[in-house]
Amino acid sequence: MAGPRSAPPHKHTRALAQRVRALREDRGWTRERLAKEAGVAVGTLGRLESGGAIQPGFFTVGAVAKALMVSLDDLFRSVPDSSGLWSAGYEGRDISAFVASLVDSRIDVVADVRLTPISRKRGFSKTRLREALAEVGIEYIHLRGLGNPKDNREPFWDGRVDLGRTRFSGLLESAEAQSDLDRLAERARQSRVAVLCFEKDESRCHRQVVLEKVHKQAAVPVIPLA
Repeated sequence: MAGPRSAPPHKHTRALAQRVRALREDRGWTRERLAKEAGVAVGTLGRLESGGAIQPGFFTVGAVAKALMVSLDDLFRSVPDSSGLWSAGYEGRDISAFVASLVDSRIDVVADVRLTPISRKRGFSKTRLREALAEVGIEYIHLRGLGNPKDNREPFWDGRVDLGRTRFSGLLESAEAQSDLDRLAERARQSRVAVLCFEKDESRCHRQVVLEKVHKQAAVPVIPLA
């Protein structure tokens, strides 16, 4: 095994986290099994696999590499990541479970398409959400131009979805909306982007229209967030 090196800088920790998870899953091991083989606490391994700002030290990473029977160079080799769009509704989830699902899907960016990014649900207002995402190395952006105004929300809730979609599609002709669509398409070509709104059921949410338009514009896949 190579000599000691300093712990990886934060910008590289998500690549390391992805590599550890991929190697563990290739072996069919649970997180508990790898922690036992490496002689580290399950919580410590969890922090390593989350790619957050606070990472275990070099000797812990070395123990994990040894358990996985790979060199440190292999462990620090990043896993190629596909780009694209993920549809993310937080209805029915708490903030911890939601962030965990983003980490599991290796999301790079959360694009919030709520007109006003506040929520009665703890952790999902703009500032708190941004902070929670930053802790695991995920970027947050708010695309206000892609928000659905209050007077067009009722059709999505009372079964007049086609009317709501038609109205919202018309609103996307504005300069602000077009700029935000372009921005979202560009990010989706380069990164794994989760498009965020409240509704769990995408068909009852205006984000479905956003996803369809960006899918056509950027030619990237759209995947439901697990």
